Amino acid sequence: MAEVKKNKKNGQSTSATPRRLAVDSLVKWEKAGKYTGLETAATLGRDVLPGVDRGLYSALVYGVVERAVTLDYIIDKYSSTPAAKLEPIVRAALRLGLYQLLYMDKIPDHAAVAETVGLVPKRASGLVNGVLRSFQRSGKAYDLPKRDDLAAHLSVKYSVPEELTRFFLDSYGEEDTEGILSHSFGGDRLCLRVNTLKCTVEDAAARLTDMGADCRVSEIVPHVLVTSGNEFLSGIDEGIWFVQDEASAAAVATLAPTAGSTVIDLCACPGGKSFGSAITMENRGTVRSFDIHENKLSLVRDGAVRLGIDIITAAVGDGKVPAEELYGSADFVICDAPCSGLGVLSKKPDIRYKSVSDIAGLPKIQYDILCGAAKCVREGGVLMYSTCTLNPAENEDVFTKFLAEHPEFEPMPFDLCGMGSEGYATLMPHKTGTDGFFISKFKKCQRGTF
Repeated sequence: MAEVKKNKKNGQSTSATPRRLAVDSLVKWEKAGKYTGLETAATLGRDVLPGVDRGLYSALVYGVVERAVTLDYIIDKYSSTPAAKLEPIVRAALRLGLYQLLYMDKIPDHAAVAETVGLVPKRASGLVNGVLRSFQRSGKAYDLPKRDDLAAHLSVKYSVPEELTRFFLDSYGEEDTEGILSHSFGGDRLCLRVNTLKCTVEDAAARLTDMGADCRVSEIVPHVLVTSGNEFLSGIDEGIWFVQDEASAAAVATLAPTAGSTVIDLCACPGGKSFGSAITMENRGTVRSFDIHENKLSLVRDGAVRLGIDIITAAVGDGKVPAEELYGSADFVICDAPCSGLGVLSKKPDIRYKSVSDIAGLPKIQYDILCGAAKCVREGGVLMYSTCTLNPAENEDVFTKFLAEHPEFEPMPFDLCGMGSEGYATLMPHKTGTDGFFISKFKKCQRGTF
């Protein structure tokens, strides 16, 4: 049974319930800037909730973070005190209550209201009760801003700050922006890259089906299964598959490393593209995985062991300045650069709140890493540059600048979802059903100067 304590000062319950822990986490997320994933992992790691409550806690935290812009808009409509001026715990509780009323059909309205009121100090209980009851009595109605102010309209409708909404509108126009934002919410879709060193795709699919999971073979990458639920966990432990979105798996398929070749992965962690390359190579050849963060390399080493891969070595390395011994040594080089992550909003809700100014310096970093990666490609070899973002400055602009300043490389056409003829492709969630992703490919045709 969850431990129950009383706060003697205001009488509110501090029991370790899913809602209480969710409010605490939401306050930390907003006040201390804690990432949702790290905060939920830390809370769940304390093991104070039973199984079903763990799921509710996670759903509440991720859901509120994802919908905070819309929830604050509703608070402003129904509260005499604007959301921005409320105490953090009161704002978090109101967001939590409204989220349950609006988005969680399985929770009775009376329970959502009563439980939420119990989360705040007595001095705020009347305000919280009043806002939630008023919203409930209104039929949970709220009017969106008019489409005349398109950025404001889309911001509230899809719970993305106006600044980022305007950024997408400027970059991709109205139709694609609405498509991107409409696919920015988390769901239970999960992609598993089958380890064909251990089993066939058909056998893996049959195993998931026997476990009661619905799954299908990806139409984009034939060695990826699209599924949902938690049935996949045992398969990860056994090295039958690992989690990798279709877009990321498509990047490796586009690179197409061959058995017996040498691959260098310069920003390797957590290792998905290194694993995919080694499997594609039938565990024959060499994959050298580098990352600037030494503490993350265990993810690559442990993953390779679990998958039964013995051609991967992992070491610390800075992609901007690779060791000279690597120059001209690889048949295939992967440059999956650090990026703003705007293509994975549905998986990482915190990214919604990034300031556009915070990502302005990324193209310079990405270009420098790409130039470092280019030094490692042998004559006749292949270089891939990819990101999991939707931002022309980080994608097409880096691609174009690299070609202009590296005449020894030329774009290498490929075919992916009807794109790639110019040597690059931008995958968009609403068009391909994948993460937002950029993939480009170059061939080194003549010796360059280092």
